[in-house]
Formats: sequence, C-alpha cells, structure tokens
Amino acid sequence: MTQTINRGALFNASCLALITTAFSFSIRAGILPQLGAEFGLTAEQLGFINSMWFLGFPISMILGGLFYHIVGPANIMRIAFITHTLGILLTIYAGGYTTLLISTLFIGFGNGCTEAACNPLIADMYSGTTLNKMLNRFHMWFPGGIVLGSLISKFMTDGGMVWQTQVWVMMVPTIAYAVLFFGKTFPKPTVEGVTSVGSNIKAMFSPVFIFLFFAMALTAISEFGPQQWVGLIMSKSGASPMLILALTTGVMAVGRFFAGPVVKSLGQTGVLLGGAIFASIGIFMFSTVTGPMAYVAALVFAIGVCYFWPVMVGAVAQRVPLSGALGMSIIGGVGMFSTAIFQPIIGGWIDTARAEQGAAGLAGDALELAAGQETLQKMVMFPGILIVLFIIFFIWQRGVKTSGEGAH
Repeated sequence: MTQTINRGALFNASCLALITTAFSFSIRAGILPQLGAEFGLTAEQLGFINSMWFLGFPISMILGGLFYHIVGPANIMRIAFITHTLGILLTIYAGGYTTLLISTLFIGFGNGCTEAACNPLIADMYSGTTLNKMLNRFHMWFPGGIVLGSLISKFMTDGGMVWQTQVWVMMVPTIAYAVLFFGKTFPKPTVEGVTSVGSNIKAMFSPVFIFLFFAMALTAISEFGPQQWVGLIMSKSGASPMLILALTTGVMAVGRFFAGPVVKSLGQTGVLLGGAIFASIGIFMFSTVTGPMAYVAALVFAIGVCYFWPVMVGAVAQRVPLSGALGMSIIGGVGMFSTAIFQPIIGGWIDTARAEQGAAGLAGDALELAAGQETLQKMVMFPGILIVLFIIFFIWQRGVKTSGEGAH
C-alpha cells in the first residue's frame, strides 16, 4: 500500500547510488596516471579501460528498462550493489590490464542499473512539476558527486596515498545505498498500460519520442564532449583544469537543486531551448578565451548543459508516459552510446588540428592550445543544431498537455 512507502528513504538511497556512479567517474579519472605507471599501460589501453565504463552503462540501462516491470526496481538495485562491489574489489586487487577492463565493465553495469531503476522509481513516486524538481535533484548528485570525488582524489593523490585507498572510498556510498534500500517497500507503476514491453515499444514509435531520441544524442555529447577534452585544452591556457571541472559541475549541481521553479516558469521546452543557447555560447567562449576568462566560459557552459539530462528524461516520462521505464532507459542509453561514439571522432579532430597547426609553424603549448580551440569550435555545432531542434520542439509542443502537468 502507498502509505507504507517511505519516499524520502527511497529517494535518498537513489541519490547515494548516483554518488557511487559519480565517484566511479571522477576517482577513476584521478587514478589513471597511477594505473598507467603501476601496470605499464599505454594511453590507448587506458582509453579502452575507460570505454568499458561507457559500454557497461547503456547495456544495463536498456536491459533494466526491458525487465523493470518484471523484476522491479528493488531487484535491479540488488544487481547494482553486487556489480558495483565486484567492480570495486576487482579494481583494488587487479593484477593487470584484463582485470581492469572487466572491473570497469562491472562498475559501468552497476551505474546503468542505478539509472534504469531510479529514474522510473522517482517517476512512480512523484508527478507534474514535482517530478521535474525531484528528477533534477536526483541528477544533481552526478555533478555534485564528481566535485566531491575529484577533490577527494586530488587530496589523496597529493597526500601520497596509494590509488587502492581511493577506490575503497567508492564503497562508502555503495554500502550506504544498500542499507537505505534494504527492506523498503517500492511503489507500483503509476501509469496504466506500461506493464507490457510491447506497449512500451509501440509508444516509442511516436513522433515525440523519436524526436527526443535524436535530440538526446546531441544533448549528451554537448555536455560530456567538452568536459572530456576541456581539461587538456585549458591546461595550456593559464587556467586550472581542476578548478574548471569543480566550477562546471558545482554550478550544475546547484542549478539542478533549484530546478523546480526554473522548469515551472519556462516549461520543459523553454528550459531545453535556453540550455542549447547557453551551451553554444559557453563552448564558443572556451574556444576563444584564455586565462581567468576560461572560468567565465565554464560558468556559461554549466548553465547551458545543467538541465539537459534530467529534463530530457522528464520529457519522456511526461510526454511519452506509455514508453514507461523502457523509454527512460533507452533515452539514457542513447546519451551514453552517443558519448562513446563521438569521443574518437573528437580525438580525430584534435589530431587533424595538431597536424595543421604544426604545419603552420606552431609548437609546444601554443600548438596544443590552438589545436584544442579549433576542435572546440567544431563542437559548437552540437548545441547549435539543438537550438534549431528545440525551437521546433517549443513551437510544436506549445499548448500540448503532458502527463501530470499543464501545457508547456
């Protein structure tokens, strides 16, 4: 019965599970140089280890979405706990490259289970503008956890602690979410007709879902693309990459916490359009500024990408409700697949730009900065295309009533 459901505990446990995901993202990034040195790994091998994180994530998200109404969120989170724990322990006791590949795949799988279970869980507990607010507060803990994890990793690395100790830190939120979820009653799906995978898939052939599917590929790479490469580029411009990362993800965390009134006043379509405009300006600024102005660019960029992920998930929940948990998982999965696919393309852009700038006579830091900024100018096209798409979406969806809320 609904009165026995402890929404606060379930929501807080979901947030702790997402902090585990964020720690796995930031702490792993922090220990990569140590892993490379200890196991004699090349940059390419480290790249393949990282790619396992992005591969495991969408696989379990889509599987979790397919079986959400059969096995339920509680069982999906049990699988998340097992795979998170296995991944962390296998990393700590890794003997080399192969074990690190497998351990990162396990962690990525656990992260995808978290998204697959917690997004529809929150959608089943809340509705209307409250759903938008709570989805944003849940997703706040990804950038928030990255800030925390990055600072923990930096502090421990600077303090001379071994990388294994940093990985043990990831067990803290893992155990915490398991304890909070333990023994709790989970809500039943609130939308009639979503218990059939067939009805989910049929709903996903609607024009709105197809539009959101393609838009999600661009919103994800607009967010994760520059974040992956900006550190390298900005390190040659007189700005601190660590401070840029902390500022960007910190602003995103704060913005998501206060998302309720923003989404209520602008609507989902207005927030998405505004985000695309700010993201375009922010990435363009990254491609032109140096020194302290890079922090201003980070601020603008963070405002732009802040609401993309949670509002896209919320748009599926409210505009295509019959797609159910599977619809939300597919949207998250395409975001991760897009990020993985575009990374080598962006790397190719950097290689080409380096060759061109080198031929033009640049060398050293000047060459790296020029090549990086040229690449960022190409990245502006991602949110640039989104501006056009979201103008269309804004006009298209004007006056359309969504599940659980008024017209937006």
